[in-house]
Amino acid sequence: MGKLLVLEQPKKVGYEEYEERELLANEVRIQTLYTGISAGTELTSYRGTSPFFNKKWDATNRIFEKETETSWTYPLKQWGYEEVGKVVEIGKDVQEVEVGDIIFGTWGHKSNHIAEESFAKDRKLHKDLDPICGIFSHIGAIGINAILDANIHVGETVAVFGQGVPGQIVTQLAKLNGARVIAVDLDDTRLAFAKKFGADIILNSGKCDAAKEIKEITKGLGADVAIEISGAPRALHEAIRCAAYSGRVVSSGFIQGEPKGLYLGEEFHHNRINLVCSQISGVDPSLSYRWNRLRLNHTVMDLQKEGKLDLKGLITHTIPFDEAAKAYELLDNATEQVLQMVLAL
Repeated sequence: MGKLLVLEQPKKVGYEEYEERELLANEVRIQTLYTGISAGTELTSYRGTSPFFNKKWDATNRIFEKETETSWTYPLKQWGYEEVGKVVEIGKDVQEVEVGDIIFGTWGHKSNHIAEESFAKDRKLHKDLDPICGIFSHIGAIGINAILDANIHVGETVAVFGQGVPGQIVTQLAKLNGARVIAVDLDDTRLAFAKKFGADIILNSGKCDAAKEIKEITKGLGADVAIEISGAPRALHEAIRCAAYSGRVVSSGFIQGEPKGLYLGEEFHHNRINLVCSQISGVDPSLSYRWNRLRLNHTVMDLQKEGKLDLKGLITHTIPFDEAAKAYELLDNATEQVLQMVLAL
């Protein structure tokens, strides 16, 4: 029997057992080793704030509709997107995947996953990487996608608003792109991590006017690029405030509800700010003939292997899968300093 983590209702997690079927000839069985928790997107489901619980997403027209029927309802059984596991069984026709191979991917918070050979073949983890590094395939791809949308040039100043796990990844990647990076957050511990992993300057926006500080640091020019990846409307407003005239602001955070604290009639309007949405369901159309989701995933793994990206260092908590309720409570209540939370099976 397999075991599945279920979100029974807001802020209540439980488990459900499921029957493990026999493999088809072209399939493999993956035993999950680690599954990471996204402290951003997943908490919107945990808290019930995701728009999918309140509206219906019309995939054809790509709009949310206000209807009595919603896209998601509780109990939620398909959630989680930071998984890595070991192949424990292969179908009789499988030739390019072996028992013992470590596979990264997205299959949700569950103990086992059945995948086609092609899926597993394309997602083998480098043998010299710690398997736990595999959990970053999707969240790392989100970070790289934000960097692609930012269109950073060598020597530019990039301000990154939000230093949770996605922000930490973006900070490291912006540095790799040759930028001077200013990391902004309300939490000194997160800022210390950002400094450790490459930020040139750190600013606590609760203790200063971050946008004004950035203008002074850049001798009045402002940040060439500002990336908001916290999901806080006020952070997006500050990212806009700090940007240079006609500068680029990338909105990558998952903002829910009405954006309190965002004033588009101020700096956005008067400084002709270019506001770009970055979202993992697609890449910049001008890059789409070269970049896709799988390339984003593999780039994350390659950069970790080459020692250019330190994501394992962002893991602050590893908790047994059977204690998931504790993990979500820690993230939700911020009773401890948590960056990347991982459930171990």
